[in-house]
Amino acid sequence: MSKRIAGVVTLGVAAALALSACGESSGGDGGGADKAAGGSVTLKLVAADYGDGPTADNSGDKFWKGVVDEFQAANPTIKVDVQVINWNDIDTQVATMVQNGQMPDILQTGDYSGFVKDGLLHKVDEVLSPNTQSDLLEKFAEFGKVDGTAYGIPFVSSARALFYNKDLFAKAGISEPPKTWDELKADAEKLKKAGVSQPFGLPLGQEEAQGESFLWFMGNGGGYKDASGAWAIDSAQNVETFTFLKDLHAAGLTTPNPGTKDRKTVWEDFAAGKVGMANGGPMSMPIFEKGGLTNYGVAPIPGKSGPLDTTLGVEDWIMAFNKNGHQEEIKKFFDFFYSSSAVQKISDTYKLLPVTKSGIEKLSTDEKLKPFLDALPNATFYPFTDPKWSEVNSQIKQTIGGAVTGDPAKVLGAIQKVAAAG
Repeated sequence: MSKRIAGVVTLGVAAALALSACGESSGGDGGGADKAAGGSVTLKLVAADYGDGPTADNSGDKFWKGVVDEFQAANPTIKVDVQVINWNDIDTQVATMVQNGQMPDILQTGDYSGFVKDGLLHKVDEVLSPNTQSDLLEKFAEFGKVDGTAYGIPFVSSARALFYNKDLFAKAGISEPPKTWDELKADAEKLKKAGVSQPFGLPLGQEEAQGESFLWFMGNGGGYKDASGAWAIDSAQNVETFTFLKDLHAAGLTTPNPGTKDRKTVWEDFAAGKVGMANGGPMSMPIFEKGGLTNYGVAPIPGKSGPLDTTLGVEDWIMAFNKNGHQEEIKKFFDFFYSSSAVQKISDTYKLLPVTKSGIEKLSTDEKLKPFLDALPNATFYPFTDPKWSEVNSQIKQTIGGAVTGDPAKVLGAIQKVAAAG
C-alpha cells in the first residue's frame, strides 16, 4: 500500500524544486481557483493517495469524491476540484506547481514547513474557526507551528500498540496480554513451548528500527533525548532496554535476525500465524486480515514495570495556500471536513486515526482501535524538530539492530556520538 504517515520531515520545497525544475505537473491543471459564472468559486485541492492507486476500491479519488460531493451539496456556490497524486510523486509535482505560480488552494501531504519560509501559507487561525481549532489534539497541533505560529493543520495520525494472536495464546495457556517485560518474557517462553516459531516479532531492520526502538526505550523511562532536551541515546535506561532485548533474542524468543527484519515482514508473519506478539499500528490490520488472521487482540505496549501510558505519535498535514484569495471558502471547507463523516471514512478506509477530540470520541466504541485512541492525546514524537534528527535517524536504522547481538552500550554509544557531533 502506498499510504504514508510522515511524522518526520519529508522532502522540503527547495529540494523538490531542484528535482522538478524541468518537470511538468501531471493530472489536473495544477493551477489556482477562478471565479466562475454566477459568483461561484472553485477551490483546487491536491492530496496524497493513501490507497492502492486510482483504480482501487480504497483510492484517494473515491475517498475525496465522497467528501466533496457531501460538501458541495451543503455549499452549492463552492466547487472543489481534486487532484490526487501518489506519495512518490506528490512532492515534486507540487514543487512544480509552486515554481510555476500555480498553487492549489488546499494541499494535503506529509509536510508543510518548507512552504512557510516563502510566505505561501495562510495561518491556521485564518482558515479554521475557533471551535475547530479547539477540537484538534493539542500535542498534534503544536507541531504545526513555526516560530510559535501555526501553519500546518493535522490531517490524520497513527499510533502503536501490542497485537497478539488469540489462538496462539490459547494454545500456550495464556489468558491475557502481558503488561510488563517480565510477563512478556514469560508469555514468550510459553509460546515457544507451544511450538510458536517467533514468540515476539522484533523488527529492527531499516524500515522502522527507529520506531520499534523508541517504543522499547519509552517502556523503561528512556528515549532519544532526556528531559532537558539533550541527546541521551546511550543512557543507562536505553542500554538496559537493549540488554533485555538481547537476552530475549538469545533465548530464541524473538524474530530471527531482528536487525535485518522490516516491520511489514513481521506483520506478514504474524498474519501467517508464525508470530505470537508484535508491536504495530492500525495500518497493520489490513495486512493481518489479508493474510486471513482475524482472531487477534490489541493491548497497550508492555513496559518494564507496567504498560505504556503514551504511544509513538505520527501525523500528516493539510494546509491552505494564500495566493488565490479564497480564505473564506477554504475556511468553510475545513470546518465542514473536520465536523463531517470524513473522520469515520478515513478510519474505515485506511485504518488511520483522527486528530480531533470529537473524532476520537466517535471511534471510541471500536475495541480494536481503543488502545490507539486512548494513547493518542498523550502521544510522544520523534525529535524531528532537531536538525540532527535526519542524520541520527539514518544511523539508527543502519546500526541499532546490532545491539541485540553485540554490545548494547557500544552500539548505542556510537549512535550517541553521531547525535552529539558538532
